[in-house]
Amino acid sequence: MTLRWILVLVLAQLGTLGPIQAQPKGQEHWVATWATAQTLVRPAAPASVTVQPSAAPAPGSAPAVPATTPREIAERGLNNQTVRMIVRTSIGGKRLRVRLSNAFGSAPVVLGSAHLALRAKDSGIVPDSDRSLSFNGKPGCTIAPGVVLLSDPVELNVPPVTDLAVSLYFPGETGPPTTHSTGLHNTYISKEGDQTAKPEIAEPVTTQSYYWLAGIDVAAAADAALLVAFGDSITDGARSTAETNHSWPALLAARLAANKGTARIAVANLGIGGNRVLRDGTGASALARFDRDVLSQPGVKWVSLLEGINDIGRMATVPAEAVTADELIAGYQQFIAQAHAHGIQVIGCTLTPYEGAGYSREDGERIRAALNSWIRTSGAFDAVVDFEAATRDAANPKRFRAEFDPGDHLHPNDAGYQAMADAFDLKAFTARR
Repeated sequence: MTLRWILVLVLAQLGTLGPIQAQPKGQEHWVATWATAQTLVRPAAPASVTVQPSAAPAPGSAPAVPATTPREIAERGLNNQTVRMIVRTSIGGKRLRVRLSNAFGSAPVVLGSAHLALRAKDSGIVPDSDRSLSFNGKPGCTIAPGVVLLSDPVELNVPPVTDLAVSLYFPGETGPPTTHSTGLHNTYISKEGDQTAKPEIAEPVTTQSYYWLAGIDVAAAADAALLVAFGDSITDGARSTAETNHSWPALLAARLAANKGTARIAVANLGIGGNRVLRDGTGASALARFDRDVLSQPGVKWVSLLEGINDIGRMATVPAEAVTADELIAGYQQFIAQAHAHGIQVIGCTLTPYEGAGYSREDGERIRAALNSWIRTSGAFDAVVDFEAATRDAANPKRFRAEFDPGDHLHPNDAGYQAMADAFDLKAFTARR
């Protein structure tokens, strides 16, 4: 074969590969419309108990008594019970999938059935919106330790900023659940049985946690994208009013949805109360969870960073875990490098005031001021949102404005969270870079 014919064949092969690899113009892609961060919690089981993969009780055996209080559920999980969880979408869509996670489980968990529906009120769902979920064509699945599983896509017309109900049935003992403890929406747990398709959960146990639920994705237009709000309790929404969607990420999602130029931008709240940048606390450290909670989110284009106040405050009670501004800045620089390596733009957020909080100290205030100065002036970020300026008392900038302080001097109230959401310049999401 001549060199000329070899070149012809090579070019022909390249020509056939091109259309396969290229993404057709206008093609949909998956974008997270809601997500939550799983908390690192591994309750120690009694020495005489061995946690086994969940399964239905053997015929004739006496099943274990199901957990019926929030504490029992956190420690033991579920057994022949249904959990119905409420989430708030950001962008809408007509085709969805659900992500389940056993991130911190020590044993496989058997899921018997799962449903997705529009929420009506309390545990009730909108008639005719109920959809059964499947996993590789089957109604249930086994979630191995550390694994995230995707449901098969399901057709359901979901508007933006709408409540959805996700119902999961676990036929046997699950062991301690992978959870997120600040749901800010009621979660409804049946006393027994598969109630995933029921219009309401009968006489439920009520908590405000998410169990094994990591995210909900929508098939969105090619120009749709996601902002991941990455942070601690102030991002998570602590001290906001439950069932009102008053965390600042939820309020920002509503702003984006109401603006024609930003209506296709989703927001996912990946805050964890008590989280720290450099060390584990409540949840794995921000450095340890950045890959899972930010880089792996479908459709992510931006990440906002608001972490560090718990690192600073911790040294008031545990001097051995003292930090410096330089150490926190180094952590931030790693976040920025990782995000930029994946084409993700980084929004730096200044730390809000905390004078008067239980762990507030003068040396901590100096570190907070130094970190905020670096966030504002370093030029390391693609954009900056000055949460401190939006919430501080003009007469005493180290404190919250009185109308934003619920009394703990650390977290904003609903009005304070609204001020934080309003501090974003929406043009940052539409500027070409």
